[in-house]
Amino acid sequence: MDRGRMDTKTREVVLTTLLDIEKNHTFSNIALGTALRANQFMSKQDRAYITRMVEGVTEQRIKLDYIINQFSKTKVNKCKPLIRCVLRMGTYELFFMDSVPDSAACNLSVKLAVDHGFGSLRGFVNGVLRNIARNRDGIKYPDKNTSPLEYYSVEYSVPVELVEILLQDYDSETVDRILGSSYEMRPTSIRVNTDRISVDEVERKLEAAGIETVRGSLNDTSLLIKGYDYVRRIPGFMDGEFVVQDQSSCLAVRAAGIQNGDLVVDVCAAPGGKTMYAASLAGQTGRVISRDLTENKTELIEENVDRLGLTNVTVEAWDARDLDENLVGKADVVIADLPCSGLGIMGRKNDIKYNVTGDSIDELAQLQRDILDTVSRYVKTGGTLVYSTCTIDSKENQNNVKWFVENHDFETVSIDEIVPGHGGDKGYVTLLQGVDECDGFFISKFVRTK
Repeated sequence: MDRGRMDTKTREVVLTTLLDIEKNHTFSNIALGTALRANQFMSKQDRAYITRMVEGVTEQRIKLDYIINQFSKTKVNKCKPLIRCVLRMGTYELFFMDSVPDSAACNLSVKLAVDHGFGSLRGFVNGVLRNIARNRDGIKYPDKNTSPLEYYSVEYSVPVELVEILLQDYDSETVDRILGSSYEMRPTSIRVNTDRISVDEVERKLEAAGIETVRGSLNDTSLLIKGYDYVRRIPGFMDGEFVVQDQSSCLAVRAAGIQNGDLVVDVCAAPGGKTMYAASLAGQTGRVISRDLTENKTELIEENVDRLGLTNVTVEAWDARDLDENLVGKADVVIADLPCSGLGIMGRKNDIKYNVTGDSIDELAQLQRDILDTVSRYVKTGGTLVYSTCTIDSKENQNNVKWFVENHDFETVSIDEIVPGHGGDKGYVTLLQGVDECDGFFISKFVRTK
């Protein structure tokens, strides 16, 4: 098959996927996964192109629209959805894909529009993209000093309201690092299942397979890997020798201080990384009750539990807001890694940022309180509750810690030994993407006093 036909086909897949994301409000990772499964026999090169385009156009959407609006009489939000996606695709290639010649970006974008019945707009699409290509070096962007909110919004392609939320908690230099980290190529963090194999052995196996590995600096059983195609094909994955788990998530489990023989309740557990680590620490005399809201989520947990061959885990579908009378006062440890705005993982889920508002954060903070009210009742006197999120704003984190201590028979416990250098002596820490070697994450630890 000639290169031109391959480009046309792959661009068609990209367009269809982007339209699915826009029209059906599908999360980009779900839409992309569906597209790749449907085109699994494409070459690795074409699948990489599809992935890069879908992820790139999604994460750079605000910046792309800013550029297009300077050269189009019809503003992006007034364009038909298909034309809007075609313009974004072409503009992304012009600015972010050196391997695609300007002429190909323009011509193939026009062809997409024509092939979908928009032949009358071929001149419009062609004119806008060629005008952008000719004048890209002269584009004026917002000034950081005079228009800081607009600058951050366009530079990092995030909504202005999200910029305002971050600037309430962090200075401008830190916001730069947080937002900039979303565009950095980051390795995948895995935790070695040391019940089956040593970290040294996994490291040797992966390097023999041509996969780059670096020891994690925050967790001694973590490796940071890159240079692989598909995680399920990595040697040892299907044998349960490791799990994909960020170092920050590992630290949350370590902070719980789980002992051999403990009863651990993991209340919002999918896909199961914390459950599996907790099961290893609790040992065969311990037990982990692993729960999440739906059967789809618990199936993910069960898949991972089976892969690692764990026999001390019970997986159940359960709404964490509903009290289980049978567990009241019985748990040595409750792990509550709760639903949140996800601001700490914007780089991994590139459409999270478009769905975060002040109102949505308020709603999530209240949901977290509702869950904590319930699950804290499972902790026995002297037992431990770990509350964590993969977000970095104070409303969902520090404010909830303060509220929890004021309204429950718990006190905070230092985790400075687990996460040194982050002020953990007060009972909680915030890890920041772009600053720390992990996702953005919040961990807090409490002990029941009576």
